[in-house]
Amino acid sequence: MTAVGRAPQISREAVLAAALRLADADGLEAVTMHAVARQLRVTPMALYRHVDDKNALLDGLVEMLLTEYPLPLAAGPWNERLTALAAGIRDTARRHPAVFPLLLTRPAVTPAARVVRDAVHAALREGGLPEAEVARAERLISTAVLGFAASEAAGRFRQHDQSVVDADFAELLRWLRLALAS
Repeated sequence: MTAVGRAPQISREAVLAAALRLADADGLEAVTMHAVARQLRVTPMALYRHVDDKNALLDGLVEMLLTEYPLPLAAGPWNERLTALAAGIRDTARRHPAVFPLLLTRPAVTPAARVVRDAVHAALREGGLPEAEVARAERLISTAVLGFAASEAAGRFRQHDQSVVDADFAELLRWLRLALAS
């Protein structure tokens, strides 16, 4: 009598990592429940114990992109924390150019993704922004930083030397700090 093979054990983290690998290699359109299941060598139904549906899978990819870099310590100066978060998201765009546009179309809804958004909110509050303006400022700042990072990752600035692109990013951050100071 032969032993029946046990199905591979998977986790939410394994499902999301497989989805990210797939998206990095073949683009976001290649990310389906069936394709992720094939990557993990499980049936598509096995994924549903870890993600509810494709929307939850995409929300998990947003989480992975936002949490790929460590959050700056809350004890640091608020403006340095915002700069570190912006630099981290720019690095993420460079590592995952095919997946990164997802951050332009989906909000941070998972608890781990909201921690990053909440860290931006906390820094803005600490910088003296009135509570009524925090959420709006985060949306505008995030849109500017995400847009720059997505443009760079997509090759929009390829005709420029990297030092010029780095200087442009530094200038964008300076403008954002000035806007917050006014």
